[in-house]
Amino acid sequence: MTASDFPDYPFTPARFEVRPGIGMSFLDEGPRDGEVVVMLHGNPSWSFYWRHLVRGLSDRYRCIVPDHVGMGLSDRPDDGPDASPRYHYTLQSRVGDVDALLRHLRITGPVTLAVHDWGGMIGFGWALRHADQVKRLVVLNTAAFPLPADKRMPKRLSFGRDSRIGGYLIRRFNLFARGAARMGTKRSLPADVRRGYIAPYTGWKNAISTLRFMQDIPLGEGDQAWPLVVEAGRRLPEFADRPVFLGWGLRDFVFDRHFLKGFTDALPRAEVHAFEDAGHYVLEDRHEVLVPAIRAFLDKHALDSHALDSDPLPRD
Repeated sequence: MTASDFPDYPFTPARFEVRPGIGMSFLDEGPRDGEVVVMLHGNPSWSFYWRHLVRGLSDRYRCIVPDHVGMGLSDRPDDGPDASPRYHYTLQSRVGDVDALLRHLRITGPVTLAVHDWGGMIGFGWALRHADQVKRLVVLNTAAFPLPADKRMPKRLSFGRDSRIGGYLIRRFNLFARGAARMGTKRSLPADVRRGYIAPYTGWKNAISTLRFMQDIPLGEGDQAWPLVVEAGRRLPEFADRPVFLGWGLRDFVFDRHFLKGFTDALPRAEVHAFEDAGHYVLEDRHEVLVPAIRAFLDKHALDSHALDSDPLPRD
């Protein structure tokens, strides 16, 4: 697969070795001296999810959009004990990968963090150690805290997280990406767009990350990602002093009103755009509204010294 295989994705991804022997694909679109917007996708999507926003911002803003390891156009290393290279598909690894990418690009100055789905925990996990760099937030159908007490774990996620049969079916038949492409929106997606979400994960090897993301969902103290999720939730109100944009599809079967309330409680000054007619992939359902709204939000809260600490070396 190459970038040209996908609709509305007129980009040329770059690559770098995020870990020894493991390549990460990422977009770096827009002027080098533009205000930096880091966009982090979740599961089972990839940088393709952000394509409309990249096109709507990259004339002025520098858009950095990775494909997490095992996702999109990045490498798919195994995680078996004898694998070489071997990758641990955990939240902590994802946070480390984002840090490695931004160090590779010499991004040491202010950033806007845009997150969706599991990208929320990855992004806020990174932000815990880089809070001074995070000047604005764009938050779309995601979480940065444990499952709310009055929200039940969806059975469709438990099927992959906790069932061997479910895990086998997800990898064998690419069930999670296929299901998300059909049920993640209220708008019926064109066939080529659905394929854009499904194709990267077709085949046992290619679907490894879609399952490992599910298996890493933290629900209690025994789960590896639990301490980081709890810490992110505890510190989330620390970000209430900066501009925050919340864009929400209220028909999301996972990140529903319970999660939106979690963010509005912690970030009470946020600018909220909630849609009764949008689902999990809110940028697919409502990109015609959200992209100009996000652009207006960023323009309104422009940064004065966005590039002072970034190294202006040319692209690799």
